[in-house]
Amino acid sequence: MNTRLGDKYINTSHGSGGTAMRTLIEDVFVAAFGHVQPEDSAVLSLAAAGARGDRLAFTTDTYVVDPLFFPGADIGALAVAGTVNDLAVSGALPLFLSCGMVLEEGLAVATLHRVVASMREMADRAGVRIVTGDTKVVERGAADKMFINTAGIGIIAEGIMVSAANARPDDVVIVSGSLGDHGVAILIARNQLSLEAEIASDCQPLNSLVAAMLRACPAIHCLRDATRGGVATVLNEFAVASRVCIRIREHDLPMQEPVRGACEILGLDPLYLANEGKLVAVVPPSDADRVLAAMRAEPAGAEAAIIGEVIREPAGMVVMETGFGGERIVDMLSGEQLPRIC
Repeated sequence: MNTRLGDKYINTSHGSGGTAMRTLIEDVFVAAFGHVQPEDSAVLSLAAAGARGDRLAFTTDTYVVDPLFFPGADIGALAVAGTVNDLAVSGALPLFLSCGMVLEEGLAVATLHRVVASMREMADRAGVRIVTGDTKVVERGAADKMFINTAGIGIIAEGIMVSAANARPDDVVIVSGSLGDHGVAILIARNQLSLEAEIASDCQPLNSLVAAMLRACPAIHCLRDATRGGVATVLNEFAVASRVCIRIREHDLPMQEPVRGACEILGLDPLYLANEGKLVAVVPPSDADRVLAAMRAEPAGAEAAIIGEVIREPAGMVVMETGFGGERIVDMLSGEQLPRIC
């Protein structure tokens, strides 16, 4: 760790635009990310990007998770993986990220170093570069330790047309793995749930998984990472946008037993729990087995499962066949099950 920054805690001078701020940026962010230049904008080559596809994908997200560190990840890893995944499920190859930090006065500089190192590690894992950023400091009590905004740019290859409006009758619905891990990991980290089993967040980049899926089937109809609102919200968005009905089977939903048990204890529906490393795909029936095999060959999709199919009616709805043989409507999430989950 660079010792030129002598302060142990963030103070308002670190957001002043002067020497203290420059030292913070150089010793924490530039030292970790390497690619960040002391300019107002990152300058990127259009020629190099254009050689990879014919469209840009651009996304942004803000992370306010509480606590900052939790089993399996932290706010920094979450910010990078979350933005990478938003690009990936649009069919894009993620390339560049920005990083905007809001720091509360009194935050330990060691905590900031730890988070930034985690961001660098996740960016390297995903094969993306953090190329620009911004830092603001607010007075003690005006924020909760640290908030992060990440924006991302990716390139979509010619012929890839992923959209929530593309689901068609007879399409197959696939999830990439166990549901609800992130939500339950956050509950454990907040000391709101005591379990003997260790449950870690599923926070991970999904771009390699999506690339493998698109190689197996360039005509994938729908892709979405199931974050806030969970799989239920994603499926409802697909059903409404595509004007179809999506029918799923409860006994086919992949789930860790400790997560299932936590949901039963707390009265939570795992379909609505947040995930930070799982996606939902809708694929043509003729390609379903090939896509599933490609997913299971990737670490991020080893537990992928077919959970349902698309039917015509009732349009705009999601229906689940329950374990008891009945049916229930799976509505869009109303309100928020768990605040500050990401």
